[in-house]
Amino acid sequence: MKASIAPVAAVLAGLFLAGCNGTFEDLTPKAEKQLPQKVVNVMKAKGMTRTSPIMVRIFKEEGTLEVWKQKDNGRYDLVTNYEICKWSGKLGPKFTEGDRQAPEGFYTVRPGQMNPKSSYHLAFNIGFPNAYDQAHGRSGRHLMVHGACSSSGCYSMTDESVEQIYAFARDAFRGGQTEFQIQAFPFRMTPENMARYRNDRNYEFWTMLKEGYDHFEITKVPPKVDVCGKRYVFNSIAEGDARMSATAACPPLVQPQALATAYQSYRTTYEAAFSAALNGGRPAPKPTIAGIQEAKLVADWSKRRARGERVSREPPSLGQPETAVARAEPAQPAARERAPVATAVAGNDAAPAPASTATPAVVADAPAAAPPARQSEPAVAAAPAPAPRATGEAAPVIQATADAPSKERLGTADAPAPQAFAPVSALKKRLLGMFGS
Repeated sequence: MKASIAPVAAVLAGLFLAGCNGTFEDLTPKAEKQLPQKVVNVMKAKGMTRTSPIMVRIFKEEGTLEVWKQKDNGRYDLVTNYEICKWSGKLGPKFTEGDRQAPEGFYTVRPGQMNPKSSYHLAFNIGFPNAYDQAHGRSGRHLMVHGACSSSGCYSMTDESVEQIYAFARDAFRGGQTEFQIQAFPFRMTPENMARYRNDRNYEFWTMLKEGYDHFEITKVPPKVDVCGKRYVFNSIAEGDARMSATAACPPLVQPQALATAYQSYRTTYEAAFSAALNGGRPAPKPTIAGIQEAKLVADWSKRRARGERVSREPPSLGQPETAVARAEPAQPAARERAPVATAVAGNDAAPAPASTATPAVVADAPAAAPPARQSEPAVAAAPAPAPRATGEAAPVIQATADAPSKERLGTADAPAPQAFAPVSALKKRLLGMFGS
């Protein structure tokens, strides 16, 4: 009898000591907690596994972070979303270190960017600055999704929410995904919202992001993201042996015919809705960053504040003269920033670049949020579904651009070395498998 009691007593003693001298996390690390069963049930009902690949979308104005997961048919579906507890700055991209802007754009997270020992409960670095940001001379470090509900340029969640988001990422890495994509937008890029911000100085940047947003809405597959000519390009391949360079002019690009056709149909529907939205009542736009000059002004304020100088309670602003939408002349839908790429795809070549070998970090559990109904744009002709991924097979490379390695101030090791561009033919094969020829 004594022998059977001893192990129980030891466990109870451990629990007592954890409660008095430490925390219960010492016994169940926060980075190892599992997703709530009701979230697992939602995934199962949608044809997802616990370890299938993920993608994250962020919408600043709505204060929402969405987690999407790959289904058995290769397409992604929304699992759940979380309220962003706090993000700093205004709508618009991050320009310079200290401007307190949360980034907007397409970013990549790899296992080495996960930080289970973050001073902000749990965290992962989103990969700012990426190739687009670097091409524009933008700077900043330690841009995270983290807990603790405190932000100076990050996307901050409650501790309970970040435990679940971290768990989604951890499980996907354990299932073989080598990197996942974060799409950070100023708002849901609906015709109504684009009409609201049509006169904003950031509108050209946002219409570029919208193309990637649209590709995902059409295909429900994270777009292949590259940077050339100092702009994002989506699901495109350079003709012949040409390579894309973030700062050099884009070479001739091609897209799968099925995707190009679906996108044109989508644009036709969108432009009609955009025109209709110009004549309807809309909420006033939210404050937006007034370009690099305001970013520098805020960065200087941040430096003086850090030195202990007396500064204003709120960061300085240059005002919002260009966001007024009550203009007399009716605006027209913005022209696409570049001509449609050609749709003929040809050629074949070498094997894809090797995947990252970084050791995945681990994650946690929390109360589940019921998945709300997702807002969406008008339905359009969809491209063919990609072939299902074999169990245990690594997910396809999502973003071919290289993100700068970074680490949190009190965080873990640096991210792995940036992944090189995959050979052209491998990308062609991947796109053909996703969308047809």
